[in-house]
Amino acid sequence: MLRLSITLALLCSTPGLAHAQASPAAEQSAAPLTLAELLAASARASPQIVEQLARERQARSRALTAEGAFDTVFSVESRSRALGYYDGDQVEARATRPFGDNGGYVYGTYRLSRGDFPVYEDQAHTNELGEAKIGVLYALLRDRLVDERRTRRTLAASDIDIARFERQAVAIGVQTRAVIAYQNWIAAGWRLKAYRDLMALAQSRRGGIERQVQLGAKPQILLTENEQNLVRRRALVVRAEGDLQVAANALSLYYRDAEGRPIVADEGRLPTAASALAGVQASATNTDPAAARPDLQTLLSRVDQSHARLALARNDLRPRFDLRLEIGKDIGSEGLGGPSRTPTEAVVGFRFSIPLQNRAARGKLDETRAEIDALQARGRFLRDQIAVEVEGIGIALHAAERLAKAAEQERDLAERLAAAERRRFELGSSDFFLVNQREETATDAAVRLVEARARIATTRAELAAATVDQTALGLDRIE
Repeated sequence: MLRLSITLALLCSTPGLAHAQASPAAEQSAAPLTLAELLAASARASPQIVEQLARERQARSRALTAEGAFDTVFSVESRSRALGYYDGDQVEARATRPFGDNGGYVYGTYRLSRGDFPVYEDQAHTNELGEAKIGVLYALLRDRLVDERRTRRTLAASDIDIARFERQAVAIGVQTRAVIAYQNWIAAGWRLKAYRDLMALAQSRRGGIERQVQLGAKPQILLTENEQNLVRRRALVVRAEGDLQVAANALSLYYRDAEGRPIVADEGRLPTAASALAGVQASATNTDPAAARPDLQTLLSRVDQSHARLALARNDLRPRFDLRLEIGKDIGSEGLGGPSRTPTEAVVGFRFSIPLQNRAARGKLDETRAEIDALQARGRFLRDQIAVEVEGIGIALHAAERLAKAAEQERDLAERLAAAERRRFELGSSDFFLVNQREETATDAAVRLVEARARIATTRAELAAATVDQTALGLDRIE
């Protein structure tokens, strides 16, 4: 009987706490809580994952803001003389569109004027239907390959990648902790079952001892000793019940309903399948686990951002040399300004400037180079750290599996001894102290096996996290 009860306790390994919600109504469900169900609920409604999804949307919105620097701008300006000798009025509409691959821009204007203008404003005159112009400014040195607008756009696009990598890192951490909480909850349920079975043995033995005492076959002290033993075992059950409640409460951080409210799973959902403490099943080992690690990818994206800022600092060291081309044509009958405005006009010009000291750009250049050196050094260390971490988890997993095998052998031997000692006691060939000791030793061995198997499951979850096995962690459906 002891062997059967303890074996059931050890095989209790699939999730199952009937979810009693942290909010008012407790959920009534007899189905075991599976690891897949828990991971799906955590990935869908965990506040930390939801927060990172919102931050990723923020990054995309900032990228859209950066694209606004390349928007076409339309403006209208008018000027009227309300008083004075001259009565000239004019209105000008202008549209400007920046280039996406150069620091310059293309523009077009339309200007219309009426009335008289003083000689020093003679350029304000247009023909009767106005003047149309189209022009372009093209950067030949500074801002030709890179400028502040394009750098902001590049940084904003990289921020999206960083937000995505950070979201992946947080999600992996949350799911790993969810698996560990789940395994701890199951292990607590297993321990409780084992201690309840141990207490049941003492309770079932009470009636037989009472009859033997009444018949004078056993001394009265034996009944008292059995009661003492029963109280001690009941204390183990009470402590295990508290441990199960604590584990279920910790699990509620990750097990949530559709509205995101925590659900405290009750004991009724503890599973009976032997695979409950198997943990996550990782896929084939990644030959280069660092390549998929979001923390390393975040660092590499920051290096790319630093290179973009470095290119901008180098650009600021260059002299500015801009070429401008403009073509204009007055339309309609000759205006007050005379016939000189009617022919098509073409204007070519340039602008040249160079800072003589340029300390700001040189300082930014040196600062960015130092930042790149620091990030690259951190990246080398992170790669080494990831390799050591994965190797260490593999070693720990192998050791945990060996320990579980030893614990299973110890459990089997202890159960055989307990069963044999119980038969000897029933036949009168053993004493009460020894049979109780054998039973408690068997239960302790069963509990150690539970803990060894839980350690294996925890280590497998850590390995899945270290190798970014998103399928094993239930994250493949939220990518």
